[in-house]
Amino acid sequence: MDNLSFDSICGVSLYQSKEGYRFSLDSILLAGFAKCSKGIRRVADLGAGSGVVGLVLAMRYPWTEVLLIEIQEGLSSLAQRNVDINQLSQRVQVLTADAASINNGYPDLIEEFDAVVSNPPFRKPGTGRISPCSERAIARHEIKLTLTDLIRTSSALLKNRGRFFMVYHPCRFSEVIYAMKEFLLEPKRVRFVHPDNISEATMVLIEAVKGGGVELKVDPPLLVYERDGLYTEEMAAFYAA
Repeated sequence: MDNLSFDSICGVSLYQSKEGYRFSLDSILLAGFAKCSKGIRRVADLGAGSGVVGLVLAMRYPWTEVLLIEIQEGLSSLAQRNVDINQLSQRVQVLTADAASINNGYPDLIEEFDAVVSNPPFRKPGTGRISPCSERAIARHEIKLTLTDLIRTSSALLKNRGRFFMVYHPCRFSEVIYAMKEFLLEPKRVRFVHPDNISEATMVLIEAVKGGGVELKVDPPLLVYERDGLYTEEMAAFYAA
């Protein structure tokens, strides 16, 4: 217990490591961007970490069932604990598995989901400083999961016309689009996230549809901070329960 903090965000309570991987702004943005209509019943969260995105979605959309998929045993154990403390065990399950091998190892999951969400590692090996903490390193660098593996697996899990939501770094935006099209995911909605109205984008939110038509909507930029350093009204709403 000493190495864990107990936090509350978007109506969800959760334990997370004080020293290891901790969720950040990108997880909150993804949870707000991934809208689940009544037609979205089953959701998979790839690289779920301690479960924050999938748990927020399950709490906001009570008609959904969510599968949290996480390769790191320590994080998947935390995710299970967080499922239990939020009393969501009837609708949220945790699977400790390598997302890159789900196509071969879990045939019962193929084409079973209406939506997949992911906040994946976006740094290639050999770029940027790799954290000495393995939890953080695996969450930030493509050590266990490459972009191609992520997109391939997401497409395999989705039903036809299923939706894929992800948050990523803008510097690799063209790679994401190329990979999506290769695996039959058609980008449908994009939103760039800027720290303020004078800074370049630091994140991009993308929604794609499996087997969708060629038509892309680019939403207005999302600004995180006002000039006084406070969250913008829209950003504050992302944190609301």
